[in-house]
Amino acid sequence: MLIKPNWIKIKFPTNLNNIQNVKKVLRNKSLKTVCEEARCPNLHECFNNGTATFMILGSICTRKCPFCAVKKGQPKYLDKNEPKNLAKVIKKMNLSYVVITSVNRDDLKDGGSLHFSKCIKEIRKIKNIKIEILVPDFRKKENLALTLIGKNLPDVFNHNLENVPRLYKYIRPGANYKKSLYLLNKFHKKFPHIPTKSGLMVGLGEKKIEILQVIKDLYNNGVSMLTIGQYLQPSKFHISVKKYFHLEEFEEIKNQALLIGFKYVFCGPLVRSSYHAFAQYNVIK
Repeated sequence: MLIKPNWIKIKFPTNLNNIQNVKKVLRNKSLKTVCEEARCPNLHECFNNGTATFMILGSICTRKCPFCAVKKGQPKYLDKNEPKNLAKVIKKMNLSYVVITSVNRDDLKDGGSLHFSKCIKEIRKIKNIKIEILVPDFRKKENLALTLIGKNLPDVFNHNLENVPRLYKYIRPGANYKKSLYLLNKFHKKFPHIPTKSGLMVGLGEKKIEILQVIKDLYNNGVSMLTIGQYLQPSKFHISVKKYFHLEEFEEIKNQALLIGFKYVFCGPLVRSSYHAFAQYNVIK
């Protein structure tokens, strides 16, 4: 097992009141966050700052990705009150930028895309809210999903490729690299005025030349925002870290992405797709 390097430091706040307050508001409306469910290393910082990445469509995923801490199995039901409850909590938290993600729902005919659309519609009733959605791949339902989401558009459309295609069968079982690229490309072509975003994890056994090829593929498929962070093993039951990338290596990858053509690259050990998402959005605007 690799020893975590000293440049990966997680800051824990001394005052936990803000964190408990955020959790209380969420539990009151039975809402989930990917911060908690996926054991994000930035949870304490984000909750302490009064922000969170909401996870809709339940807390049980129909996929079995070995890097992810979200529960796997058969989802129970779809909470029809979730869109309204989500909007109420966002208003109570006084958020100006919201990131919404979800578990995979391969059991639903639309992959959960209509629920995304309903959530966006409810949040739009609150003034001056920017919305970023981090969506699953909507396996075999991509066109229907984009049609439904197109009725209530976000301000940023995000879908993570996660890693390189060579490792997909192991890292993202049930997913398809080309289909994920298709989803991003299709959204960009249908709604070119809306930024398209994607993210990668490194440290899972990929080669740098493979990382650069994925970055090229993303750029060539209309993605304008890119996040790259270090994979951190959430528990002993998940896939182990194969390598910890040094800060200089992250900087090198960032510079390569800029040379490829990206204008907005957020790269570093603790960078996550929704980490400081509002700051990322402000940069592109």
